Amino acid sequence: MKKIEKYRFDGSGKFRIQDAKTDETSLCSDKKKAADKLEKNDAEIDALQDKLYAEKKEGVIFLFQAMDAAGKDGTIRAVLSCLSPHGVREAAFKSPSATELAHDYLWRIEQQVPAKGEIAIFNRSQYEDVLIGKVRKLYETQAHADRIDTDHVIENRYEDIRHFETYLYHNSVRTVKIFLNVSREEQARRFLDRIEEPEKNWKFSESDWNERKYWDEYMSAFEDAINHTATKECPWYVVPADHKWYMRYVVSEIILSVLKDMDPHYPKVTADRLSQFAQLKQEIEAELPEKDR
Repeated sequence: MKKIEKYRFDGSGKFRIQDAKTDETSLCSDKKKAADKLEKNDAEIDALQDKLYAEKKEGVIFLFQAMDAAGKDGTIRAVLSCLSPHGVREAAFKSPSATELAHDYLWRIEQQVPAKGEIAIFNRSQYEDVLIGKVRKLYETQAHADRIDTDHVIENRYEDIRHFETYLYHNSVRTVKIFLNVSREEQARRFLDRIEEPEKNWKFSESDWNERKYWDEYMSAFEDAINHTATKECPWYVVPADHKWYMRYVVSEIILSVLKDMDPHYPKVTADRLSQFAQLKQEIEAELPEKDR
């Protein structure tokens, strides 16, 4: 899976968002071939998830962040609908509720951490607190102790997140972070589609459009978040998102590569257990009609 390494950032080098192309298709320039590869990858992902769930040794979080209309929902649906509902959970982190705001900002994230053997899909995540939280300075109006220095809130949160993800890694839960990198021009086209196509009207939010005035601030916030939290154990992947078909194919390659690296296996059955099976088989067969034995 070396081909996806070009999109991987693990803290060993500096990430510059202006160098990250949003419209390139270097790994597969043919839409039909990309769809075929996605289908093949999905079959492998499904088989590996079955082993992961059976083995119950390690869990994994696939975390998606992006600007509005980048295609998070569609990508999650297209790539991960192959998974069995057993051992899979999806969490969408919208604006925090009053209950969530009454706790530390990682509290609601902690509730969704997968058990060993499970896959968690995060549609947005703890990174909202260093993205919109940073751009709109939400921390200034949120209740906090008088001793908190708001000038250092974001830097502290970067540290919190790194330590939180490292803690999970040390406890057999991986965090794989995927940034769907859409251009400002493509986002505008997709907003227009939502207005012009009746079946997409429900997706359009005027607040999403108004948030575009902070585009440069968001790009800076993404760049800073990636540079401060990318580690070898918990890397970021920055995926070109202007072509939905290519974005979905690349995401499938990332997920497949992670599951292959986890290398799950079905649990081995001991000789004693096999001996028990032989006895149980006789008991079961004794209860069946002779034609079914």
